[in-house]
Amino acid sequence: MSGSPTSYRDRIYIVKDVILKLVEYGELNQTALVSFCGLNLKKHKSILEDIEHNELIQRRETTIGKRTVTIYSPTQKGMSFCRDILEPYEKMFPRRKDEMKKNNSAIESEKKVNTDSIMLILI
Repeated sequence: MSGSPTSYRDRIYIVKDVILKLVEYGELNQTALVSFCGLNLKKHKSILEDIEHNELIQRRETTIGKRTVTIYSPTQKGMSFCRDILEPYEKMFPRRKDEMKKNNSAIESEKKVNTDSIMLILI
């Protein structure tokens, strides 16, 4: 197993990241999509194929000179899937527990600031 344990990303989050990047940019070539999403084409090609097979994204190939360029774009079904299923899923099951700790410590420090402000007002 290569990489650190913290670099692992569940398949569902990869799907969400791919759809969101395509929505953000409209369409991307394969190289840009893989790069922006932090994927490895050899490892994650099957995920892209599955997402396309389920009609969450669409792929088209264009020829530029002798090269064939693969372009991906989101579908309406993919955007709906992301909004209705993946976003609520991520709210219930955040990606990392570290992010939850960060959010909780930010809330705690905000409470401390508010308490200190109240004490200053009372003095």
